[in-house]
Amino acid sequence: MGVWESILRGGGSRRFIKRKDSDAGEAGRALEELRSSLYNEFHTSEGAKRQQQRFCGPSVALTFNFVVAVGIIMANKMVMGTVGFNFPIALSLIHYITAWVLMAVLKALYLLPIAPPSKSTPFSSLFALGAVMSFSTGLANISLKHNSVGFYQMAKIAVTPTIVAAEFIIFKKKVSLRKVTTLAIVSVGVAVATVTDLEFNFFGACVAVAWIIPSAVNKILWSNLQQSGNWTALALMWKTTPITIFFFLLLMPLLDPPGLLSFNWTFKNSSAIMMSALFGFLLQWSGALALGATSALAHVVLGQFKTIVIMLSSYLVFNSDPGFTSLCGAIIALGGMSVYAYLGLKEAATGGKRVPSTSRQSSHLLKSKVIVDGEKPETRPVDSV
Repeated sequence: MGVWESILRGGGSRRFIKRKDSDAGEAGRALEELRSSLYNEFHTSEGAKRQQQRFCGPSVALTFNFVVAVGIIMANKMVMGTVGFNFPIALSLIHYITAWVLMAVLKALYLLPIAPPSKSTPFSSLFALGAVMSFSTGLANISLKHNSVGFYQMAKIAVTPTIVAAEFIIFKKKVSLRKVTTLAIVSVGVAVATVTDLEFNFFGACVAVAWIIPSAVNKILWSNLQQSGNWTALALMWKTTPITIFFFLLLMPLLDPPGLLSFNWTFKNSSAIMMSALFGFLLQWSGALALGATSALAHVVLGQFKTIVIMLSSYLVFNSDPGFTSLCGAIIALGGMSVYAYLGLKEAATGGKRVPSTSRQSSHLLKSKVIVDGEKPETRPVDSV
């Protein structure tokens, strides 16, 4: 009778309704947490950075950059040779304008990653990166135009010690003796393999020397801004590309020859230039991804690896004869690059082993109280030991 009396009085129904409301409240909270998690993943700079790190690790970024770099070499050879577009600064300007338009389309479609708050990164850093990028790209094209290939390669090799010195001066970052030795071997191997002529031109030499520092600083800034903040490659490109375009507009009348407007802008020539511009956007994006996922030194080594692979491919596929000395230098460079990659993977594995133990210990110390009877979780701070 007691059970029936309680049911008739409505106590059981009230408890049933209360449990039902409680379940609905828990489901609502879970849905809200899921919605908040999805928002953080796709509409915040931290979430965008996690997505980039998840889907584009070092191996993917470096491979992407390598493939695109080979593609743009072929595209630029067609533009400079077959088409006869001998305006290197104007070509770089077209590349960056195309990249900005493509990113504007992505932004209109809400596909461009969110940038961190403006307070997190001062505008001076973004302005410096945009300016340095324009000088790095522009002076590289002018150096290649006024110098022999051998002298241009020597300037590229000089970027490696410049990066080591700059990172030590600016960030107090030290490189292990093994890596320094390996980088020296790689540089010597690349020099022996590629430096076949050293024709000296005073203006070209001045341009090459002036290009070394902007090239090194450009790689360092791209890598540091992405790794120290929540910047993704596309978000950083979106902020700095207008600055780069502005400086290209200033450099073009000074460094390009006259006759741009009188160029034969046929459909065929314009299509070849636009194809080069698309590869230019992919090269800029893949280079930023590689610098964000690895380091400035790793990106330089990748560039030297690309040079050696192109030389060996010409020897194996097109039967070109670089000479016995160049082949020996290529083998030495590839051996040094393999050792450098091994040392990098070893350091990454060592760092990866240390992190989980620390995280497990911290998570063990910060365990919350067990939730009993709908109580709110309570987390107590732990004093550092």
